[in-house]
Amino acid sequence: MWWSLLLLCVAGALGHYAPDEVLSLPGLSTQLNFRQWSGYLQASTGKHLHYWFVTSQLNPLKDPVILWLNGGPGCSSLDGFLSENGPLHVNDDGSTLYINEYSWNKVANVLYLESPAGVGFSYSDDKVYTTNDDEVAENNYLALQDFFSKFPNFTGNDFYVIGESYGGIYTPTLSLKIANGPAKINFKLKEVFMIIYNSGLNVYSLYMDCAGGIQRNNMRFHRDVKNLFQFYQFEIMENADDSGNLVPPCINGTAQRTWINHANVRKALHIPENVQSWELCSSVVGDSYQRIYNNMQDFYLKLLSKGLRVLVYNGDTDMACNFLGDNWFVQSLKQKKTLDYQPWTYNKQIAGFYEQYGNLTFLTIKGAGHMVPQWAPARALKMFESFLSNSAY
Repeated sequence: MWWSLLLLCVAGALGHYAPDEVLSLPGLSTQLNFRQWSGYLQASTGKHLHYWFVTSQLNPLKDPVILWLNGGPGCSSLDGFLSENGPLHVNDDGSTLYINEYSWNKVANVLYLESPAGVGFSYSDDKVYTTNDDEVAENNYLALQDFFSKFPNFTGNDFYVIGESYGGIYTPTLSLKIANGPAKINFKLKEVFMIIYNSGLNVYSLYMDCAGGIQRNNMRFHRDVKNLFQFYQFEIMENADDSGNLVPPCINGTAQRTWINHANVRKALHIPENVQSWELCSSVVGDSYQRIYNNMQDFYLKLLSKGLRVLVYNGDTDMACNFLGDNWFVQSLKQKKTLDYQPWTYNKQIAGFYEQYGNLTFLTIKGAGHMVPQWAPARALKMFESFLSNSAY
């Protein structure tokens, strides 16, 4: 059954942004204590990036504004909204929404940006979706300027950039543009760095099953399994049925895709009828994406030199963004260690480990995979709050 709900409005001090405000959502039967908007931000000429912005449940005009970017390249940040740290998640059959009690908008305003054009509901007038690291950074920077033009009441709030997976390239390249650029953004930095992408096990969570099963014709599967287990000889069992192939492999976004592509949902989110159907990841963008940077060391050093705080975190069962590789990367920056490697706790249990190098923190989440806010939501929220408040983990 498709429900429709009129959202509760936060205090009028936020102002009125009527064109993009989301006043109802099919599948939602609970009143909300925050406001939300969905629409388009203008990047370079002819490129329209879809955003979904939710206000903090505490004090929107004082709490920080967070930009969340999923990676890929070519995967939608709405996966972060609908299954990771967003306030509303989709149930298993894609028919209804439920409240995420560990949403990051409990303490922050969160902007989910579908980038680059061609991803999710974002599009380009010319339908050309070949792009690269530098162009994505420039377009994200232009989109941010358009966002603060639409929402001027938030220009004084602290601003953080957070990325997951290939977002580890998006975030430092964008961050340096913000730090060096003329746009009035009260900029901070939060970061997830990417080392490798893909393999045939569930690389996003080592001990979880691979949704959809092994993909027989996925050449990256064969290549990356060989790389991961180069000292062993074994045969890969082939699956004659390729109907379960998923992009990205082992991750099932069927529920999100079912809900968000419903005509009433698209209308509620102000998506034009001529815009493509939403997919978790765009093969058109991913297959043509041109990677410029294989190492983010120079970006990090420049950002740290400006006094910005950086957090690099990993679920320790994630092989796509492996915590050992990220730890080696952090150490390669040769910053002075100010806190030795030690455990952090949640609910009287060890939640992971962390160490600090001045403004740079490296942290792991015990037993979690790639999508930490999805698979360890309570600990992810605790980590997020601690970082924002610059308090002990």
